[in-house]
Amino acid sequence: MTEPAATRPTVLFVCVHNAGRSQMAAGWLRHLSGGRVEVRSAGSVPAEQINPVAVEAMLEEGVDIRAEKPKVLTTEAVQASDVVVTMGCGDACPFYPGKRYEDWKLDDPAGQGIDAVRPIRDEIRGRVLTLLTELGVPPVHA
Repeated sequence: MTEPAATRPTVLFVCVHNAGRSQMAAGWLRHLSGGRVEVRSAGSVPAEQINPVAVEAMLEEGVDIRAEKPKVLTTEAVQASDVVVTMGCGDACPFYPGKRYEDWKLDDPAGQGIDAVRPIRDEIRGRVLTLLTELGVPPVHA
């Protein structure tokens, strides 16, 4: 049973192109939370499409992010989120007092082959599991 939106925490993942790391993180959080967390992702300079290697790496784990599209970061998205996770977007990410911010230092999968993207994917999964624990949301998949 899905909880009402008012009680669900909202998490926004932000990276520059919204094509790799933030999309993988959003995919993991949707998958692992079973809909108990509202998930958003955006980029300060969105790419034309999601990194196909990131899509492939996630499909290997049964998480399908093929339908996602890079989106531009808006102040409204930040203001509507409980937690904002940045991934290498630096000063391009707006800051609002009272929001919880985390900066995840992760390698950029752009231009990398699948063997280089798998460890990034796996590290993101671990961080998403930690975030779920901190939000008090037990993962639906271990």
